[in-house]
Amino acid sequence: MTFGPNTTFGPQLPFADALHGQKYRGPNESFVESQDRLAATLSDNEEHRQVLKDILRNQRFLAAGRVQSAIGSGRDVTAFNCFVSSTIEDSSESIMRVATEAFETMRQGGGIGYDFSKIRPKGDRIVSQDSIASGPVSFMEIFNAVCGTVASAGHRRGAQMGVLRVDHPDIEEFLRAKQDQTSLTNFNVSIGVTDEFMDCVVDGKPFELKFNDKVYKRIDAGALWDEIMRGTYDWAEPGVLFLDRINQENNLHYMEDISATNPCGEQPLPPNGACLLGSFNLVKYVNRRPNSPDLYFNYEAFKYDIPHVVRMMDNVIDNTNYPLPAQEAEAKAKRRMGLGITGLANAIETIGYPYGSTEFILVTKKIMQTLAETAYQTSVALAIEKGAFPAYDPLEYPMSNYFEVLSPSLIEDIAKHGTRNSHLISIAPTGTVSICADNISSGIEPPFSLTVYRIVQGPEGPTTQTLKDYAYARWGVEGRTANELSVDDHLNVLLACVPYVDSAVSKTLNVGDEVSFNDFKQIYIKAWRGGAKGCTTFRAAGKRFGILTESSDDSTQRRDTGAHGPDGDTKDSEGTACFYDPQTGKKECE
Repeated sequence: MTFGPNTTFGPQLPFADALHGQKYRGPNESFVESQDRLAATLSDNEEHRQVLKDILRNQRFLAAGRVQSAIGSGRDVTAFNCFVSSTIEDSSESIMRVATEAFETMRQGGGIGYDFSKIRPKGDRIVSQDSIASGPVSFMEIFNAVCGTVASAGHRRGAQMGVLRVDHPDIEEFLRAKQDQTSLTNFNVSIGVTDEFMDCVVDGKPFELKFNDKVYKRIDAGALWDEIMRGTYDWAEPGVLFLDRINQENNLHYMEDISATNPCGEQPLPPNGACLLGSFNLVKYVNRRPNSPDLYFNYEAFKYDIPHVVRMMDNVIDNTNYPLPAQEAEAKAKRRMGLGITGLANAIETIGYPYGSTEFILVTKKIMQTLAETAYQTSVALAIEKGAFPAYDPLEYPMSNYFEVLSPSLIEDIAKHGTRNSHLISIAPTGTVSICADNISSGIEPPFSLTVYRIVQGPEGPTTQTLKDYAYARWGVEGRTANELSVDDHLNVLLACVPYVDSAVSKTLNVGDEVSFNDFKQIYIKAWRGGAKGCTTFRAAGKRFGILTESSDDSTQRRDTGAHGPDGDTKDSEGTACFYDPQTGKKECE
């Protein structure tokens, strides 16, 4: 494929281009050179390289920041965005070993999730040492300090998610751990909720807190649920993970026990699990019909690009550094990736359907069905060409509950040939990469605001730049913004995507002041019943949030917001997993 001398690629906004250069490019490297670097390193042949150059130069696919900055750069970093730690056992040796592993992982740019549920509860007697256990929350401070050390050493901001099962005896201490705003500041925290617990909440039954099959106490499930909900209502912590749903819908449910997620929650992963991320930029598939003012979504162009991207991302697994040998072994055994979408709101509203409307939901489902079907078709073809992922089990894998959304013929092909990748679909927060694509709507979120101002430090001092929502600037589309929508609008978009995603979804449900606490609790019940693997809400009136201003306040600083979870996301400031930029509404979890 050839390009004319006047062809312009990449970000058109000066701010977007400068941000991309700062985040993802080497010294004196142009945008085109950075994308050609990816295409050259990750292509199978010359034809594939040329197609990738076209896709990447035109930003139809936005590889996650780790991929863009690491691949082909020669830097000692990893292209994997996210990991879950090895199992933290109930011993000081295991805790310190995992802390050391965490330092190395974050040093190379990876975010980490941890499950602390195997650590014995506070007050338990340690017979071998004739001492009393201090509990999992106390040991989290070690990891909190490790994360802060990585950030202060000048590396990428540390990124951590801490999880504790809802039936752990220390669950009440855990859910209150961050409410003083001074403890565990380098963590986002989520509670691993079980179906048993949710059934007890709904049915008004007592619930047992236990460790190693020993029951420590029976509690009122409804009272604990109220405290969890009050925490996220007021403080945006803890998040909620639906552990049984995560494991039931896992393609590898027969060989993995997943108890934690990556820091932003869109990747439930086993111990030492890792995942690649990247998103198709849907606004690039909005075309004008010939001789007509009408705009439409070009499914054929979308379907053409997907196989080339799947092949490209599969090649990342064999062309990157791994912080730890166990992570490399896990990645190469299962060859997970997480392909998602961004610019959903801009794309569908541009063709005429308001965010959250019935028509919007139907188009969303069709886009997600197209992505899932085409990605899995490609993975089957790659399995025939290069071999199925090494951990593939021909008897168990084709029985995954997830495959019910795929066509019968494709399921037959999976059973016959296997797939190259155990998982393929994930919807991640895409804060920075979406700004770098000229401020498209992030992930499956609506725009936060149609116009914001950014203060940019230049050679001659600070200047103020206007940053408009892409659809508003490009097509004059005044889309519905996050706070104009009802929480049910947000939830309906989340649940429209969930069936087509084999990992999880990052989606924030904005909650207005008119939503009472009792109604707020029902949001999570609806999400659980609707099949979500977790739920995240953003309530600006909560105790933790500073006021997020739109274009009226140029000096607003990032504030810790802490909301998170799979099928949700996390936002935070320095040293923690993710942040929410109060000027743009973009989520950053890379």
